[in-house]
Amino acid sequence: MYYIGIDLGTSAVKLLLMEGNGSIQKIVSKEYPIYFPNPGWSEQDPEDWYEQTMEGLKELLSDCDRSQVAGISFGGQMHGLVILDEDDRVIRPALLWNDGRTSEECDYLNEVIGREKLSAYTANIAFTGFTAPKILWVKNKEPEKFARIKKIMLPKDYIAYKLTGVFCTDVSDASGMLLFDVKNRCWSKEMLKICGVREEQLARIYESYEPVGTLLPEIAEKLGVSTEVKVAAGAGDNAAAAVGTGTVGDGMCNISLGTSGTIFISSDKFGVDPYNALHSFAHADGHYHLMGCMLSAASCNKWWMDDIIGTADYAGEQAQIAKLGENHVYFLPYLMGERSPHNDPKARGCFIGMTMDTGRADMTQAVLEGVAFALRDSLEVAKALGIKIRRTKICGGGAKSPLWKKIIANVMNLKVDEIESEEGPALGGAMLAAVACGEYSSVEEAAAAIVKVTGTVEPEEALAAKYEERYNTFRTIYPACRPVFQKL
Repeated sequence: MYYIGIDLGTSAVKLLLMEGNGSIQKIVSKEYPIYFPNPGWSEQDPEDWYEQTMEGLKELLSDCDRSQVAGISFGGQMHGLVILDEDDRVIRPALLWNDGRTSEECDYLNEVIGREKLSAYTANIAFTGFTAPKILWVKNKEPEKFARIKKIMLPKDYIAYKLTGVFCTDVSDASGMLLFDVKNRCWSKEMLKICGVREEQLARIYESYEPVGTLLPEIAEKLGVSTEVKVAAGAGDNAAAAVGTGTVGDGMCNISLGTSGTIFISSDKFGVDPYNALHSFAHADGHYHLMGCMLSAASCNKWWMDDIIGTADYAGEQAQIAKLGENHVYFLPYLMGERSPHNDPKARGCFIGMTMDTGRADMTQAVLEGVAFALRDSLEVAKALGIKIRRTKICGGGAKSPLWKKIIANVMNLKVDEIESEEGPALGGAMLAAVACGEYSSVEEAAAAIVKVTGTVEPEEALAAKYEERYNTFRTIYPACRPVFQKL
């Protein structure tokens, strides 16, 4: 049988067709625009997601036996706010995970309601990217639109609704809304009251691997598949990527180098970082995870290559980098503000340390290293909790770079396991569909059967020591620049 994973990303939707044994048959990607109507704002049209998903599904299935398609599930960009009226029309463009307009609302939640209460209600505090502050922003700034809200959705759940007619979400994605009681896996009545939201405006909650329904007849007809195709709830992109990399069960780690960057630590038990620098979320395997998230990771490299130096030859630029651990230039990768561990929407990207002999390769190297150093910041929080991590999986577009993986291994001083497929969320979505259809009895069983480690990048003692010294310098730069960022 075939299983489809739909990864609804920020720049494109990626669709993956997988056989039950884990063999990937085909991958299709469809792009859509992102809009920045004001500095720090980030929006998309949910209808673009749906149209490109349908086009992608048609292309994905164009040359396979469609009668063998059994299930569909998702990984999706988290935290985005999609609001529908009573006629199921989208009220306004979706506010995305990297939208930073909600500083006032976050200050209200964190300072007036209080971090301790938020953490008690949801296991997390307010970050500008989270959904609850976005709801409050619409309530405060667009009250006539707030009054029309009938349904509040997350991005991937809008696609599920269009495909099945079922208003649903999953525990991992719901965890990032700041409306969800993570420990007890239910909506927080206290947070709903604070945000002025009624529970009937929110979706029914499922575990990520649970089926929510089947395809609507008109959708099945358009795709040429059976109306019996099951649709599973799916997961937020990071939890889906963790499934796709086998980061399930207790004490496993995955680093994702996508548009955003994450360090993801799975756990059998619920736990909260006392400073809330890391997110405490429900995991797609039925348990929990801690996650540090930086808002700009591979997108920093894309910005540098595409917009600043104007080249598509990423590998060629990286080939000029010769001396790891010796670069005198540093880069703060806060192009969209930052989440973990600083929680500072006013943080900005900057280069520091340039001299007359600084070259293009030094700047490129600084971008790659800056992302690695920023991920290390979250690793340090986890280590302070007593969590011992010695190795990690890696996925995302940035993971295709051998140089970047070497930098990550040595900056983190961790063994970095390379896996056969770096498709992360899309593969994780297909695996969740397979579990929902009974191909595997659990997410852990699916991961053990499908995910294969093909190599390991080992840290080098001398290089790791150089990066240790450089990291200790890097971590002093943001505190020094923070007062300037607040004025900017």
